[in-house]
Amino acid sequence: MNLSTPQQNETALHAVDYWQVIKNRYGIILLTLLLVFMTAAVITYVMPKKFESAATIEVKPRQAGMSPLGAQMTETSGGGRMTPQFFGTEFEKIKSRNSLSKVVETLQLVNRWNVDKETALAILKGIVNTQNIRGTDLISIRVRHTNKVDARDIADEVSRAYRSYRNEIENRDAERQLHELNKAVRDQEDKVEERRKVLATIVRTKGIIYKGTDSFYNSGGVDEDQGARNALQTYHDIEQEKLQLESQISSLLKYDSDQLMVYAGGLSLPDNIIRNLYPQYQEAKRQLDGLKIGGLGDRHPTILVAVDQIENMKRQLDEGVVNLRATLQAQLDLATNRLKSVEIMKDESREEAIKRGLDAQDYVDAKREFETDQQLLQTMKLKQMGETISRKIPGESVEVHDQPVISNSPVSPNVTLNLVLGAVVGLIFGVGIAFFLEYLDTSVKSLEDVERYLQVPVLAVIPKDVGVLHKQSGMSPDAEAYRILRTNIEFNRKNPEDNAITVVSGGAGEGKSTTLVNLAYICAQGGYTTLMIDADLRRPRLHTFFDINNSVGLTNYLTTELMLEDVILQTPVDNLYFMPSGILPADAAGILNSRRMSELIQDVKQRFDLVLVDSPPILGVSDASVLASEVDLTMLVVQHRKLPRNMLLRVKQAVENVGGHVIGVVLNNVDVRSDSQYQYYTSYYTYYAPADAQAGPPAAGIQSTPAKPQAVATRGGDSELY
Repeated sequence: MNLSTPQQNETALHAVDYWQVIKNRYGIILLTLLLVFMTAAVITYVMPKKFESAATIEVKPRQAGMSPLGAQMTETSGGGRMTPQFFGTEFEKIKSRNSLSKVVETLQLVNRWNVDKETALAILKGIVNTQNIRGTDLISIRVRHTNKVDARDIADEVSRAYRSYRNEIENRDAERQLHELNKAVRDQEDKVEERRKVLATIVRTKGIIYKGTDSFYNSGGVDEDQGARNALQTYHDIEQEKLQLESQISSLLKYDSDQLMVYAGGLSLPDNIIRNLYPQYQEAKRQLDGLKIGGLGDRHPTILVAVDQIENMKRQLDEGVVNLRATLQAQLDLATNRLKSVEIMKDESREEAIKRGLDAQDYVDAKREFETDQQLLQTMKLKQMGETISRKIPGESVEVHDQPVISNSPVSPNVTLNLVLGAVVGLIFGVGIAFFLEYLDTSVKSLEDVERYLQVPVLAVIPKDVGVLHKQSGMSPDAEAYRILRTNIEFNRKNPEDNAITVVSGGAGEGKSTTLVNLAYICAQGGYTTLMIDADLRRPRLHTFFDINNSVGLTNYLTTELMLEDVILQTPVDNLYFMPSGILPADAAGILNSRRMSELIQDVKQRFDLVLVDSPPILGVSDASVLASEVDLTMLVVQHRKLPRNMLLRVKQAVENVGGHVIGVVLNNVDVRSDSQYQYYTSYYTYYAPADAQAGPPAAGIQSTPAKPQAVATRGGDSELY
């Protein structure tokens, strides 16, 4: 079996586990629900009844006034205040001290309620509630009071007081703003007059004639910038001409004879003979070459004439080049002189243009400032007129739509709501307490808890309210649980000779004695000769199950020389024997921890198939520990949901510390109806029970079939279970 360690974290509960917790602790949940529900009912009953009256009002921004010219004027002092915080602000105004003071004085609440003014204001602030009606611009003023007439009167007067208070605020603001506007208009008029004087001075001193918006003439009636632009253009033209002449002269100087003739012939200048003569010169040279090709010699008269003609043209071309260079130089000098004079004129024109531009800019700035201030003055006068007219037009910014009426039905307390809330809260608290107690409960709740913390197997699960089997009529279905216990003991014994078993528990009242008696009865039914020894020398109980006197028993055998047959009694059940406790001694642990007791255990082990020893609770006394060290095996009886897990660990440790061996645990007194995880485990008890069983124990010689096939051997006249 793969068991987890005690330190391993538990897995999370699923929905079935939560429902199981609720089922197990439904009593606490119902009790908490009932207590909270009754508390809510009592509180609801003793709460004073309150009546509510409501007034519905509309808060409107002041409308903008109308201009005398028929156009919509700008916003007046009361308009345009519908901000996202508008209603929140108005709610605070409604419940402000200034507004509520008017209500106290008008309704004489000091005398009506017999309180001082401050107390009356505090009461008013607590009973007056305001809210915005969803999807509208309406405000609902609600008043709750134990007196329904007072509720109606207060709601009505609060709406009136708020309307009066808001009108006072708006009128005061309007008066202050109108006063400031009149003062601003006067200041603006003075400013416009100053601007007009400055503009007139600039016009007179600068000689500027106004002709329209941002346009003007100088005193001469011409554009004052045209002269500067013409001078600049002339300067650029002459400068280009000069550069061209310099380039031409430079070219004439760098070319050789033939190239010079070609370049000079391309110049368009007056008296340029090269332009016409050079083509003739070229033609004459071609004719000369043609004559030479025709066979004429150098001394031929035609050749000589042609040569003379070419040389004459050459001289004329050279003279033309010299004259052309002189002409270009003269033109260059003339252009240079003109450029200097035009440059002087350009600088003078630019200075004059700059001066005129500055004068014009002063005029434009002064005129723009004058016109801007004049337009602002007109706007301010228009607003002043609108404010004056709006003051004469009566208007209400607060309008009452629904007057409050007397309510005949109380609105508080809400019985249904309070009871429902009480039930819901009680249920929530009950469930919470149930889970909290479940969290604090460290007792054993399941088979897994036992196997996880004690590291021993669970031998059987005994249902709740199981009685003594040998006293019940017929075959009880609960007997199947003890048959399972008998079978598991058989399988978990490592040594067949280990047939002496003590039954212990951590505390009193866990059902170990009942478990021992029923287990002994089932084993006897199965054909095992079984001996029960009542070794609980503190509070012996086994004799009460069989109505046997326990005056002679174990203690007498241990302290005297009585024979074993004198203290072992035959019960009405076949194969079942019993040794009572005997007289209770002063030192129970000392008697049990004796050589005589060890010999007794060894003797009865040889005589009986199974020896079951009842012991006192192991926590608190040492008797059970002594018995655990004397017998072969120890079986722990654990009551479901009783002892904490750490106490169970101490029980196991107490057995192991004295050398005992824990064979397993019997989980006793399990409520299978509330713990669904055990229902499947125990559901077959009834299924396998006989439908119509005979009353009483089985007859001699008839044995129930054991849960496991057994071999019975005879040794010394006694049968032995192995």
